[in-house]
Amino acid sequence: MLEQYPSKLLERAVDEMAKLPGVGRKTALRLVLHLLKRDTPEVLALTQALATLRQEVRYCKCCHSISDTELCQICASPSRDRTLLCVVENLQGVMAIEATGQFHGLYHVLGGIISPMDGIGPGDIEVESLVERVAAGGIGEVIFALSPTMEGDTTNFYISRRLRPYEVKLTTLARGVSVGDDLEYTDEVTLGRSLLGRVPLA
Repeated sequence: MLEQYPSKLLERAVDEMAKLPGVGRKTALRLVLHLLKRDTPEVLALTQALATLRQEVRYCKCCHSISDTELCQICASPSRDRTLLCVVENLQGVMAIEATGQFHGLYHVLGGIISPMDGIGPGDIEVESLVERVAAGGIGEVIFALSPTMEGDTTNFYISRRLRPYEVKLTTLARGVSVGDDLEYTDEVTLGRSLLGRVPLA
């Protein structure tokens, strides 16, 4: 039996909320009803923050991470080790590794991983800009910190082939990160140890 809503406005709000990843219709309904109980300025502050984010969000011109400025704080920091470059899939990867406090180099955010099943090829992610960064010189080691899935390994293999012509050390995280796990859900201790125990990329 189809769900019946007492209000078309409520139904529309639930429909939109249910489009978020991991949010089913029951959770969407709970969230919408929660927002209805909040003061109007509080709800408007939320909607304004989301609208401003969507309209004004920028991406670092160097690493492609989300940033408020042309160059993100990490790329702009003079204290970061510019000979180390860590390749991650997305912002969550950057945040997960930063939380370990074990890495002090720079990042390169691919914006996805190669996944033929999903129609995502090398041209759909930031591979060319990575090759250009390495080709420009100054980078001594590229650390692959993609989730240890089939798609992550495929991406590692493809990019490593592209970087072979350059004199740069290629490493990947030690397998303290379990195969099949998403990097963003890995605990900080395990991720930190994996980062410190990285191994050459075969």
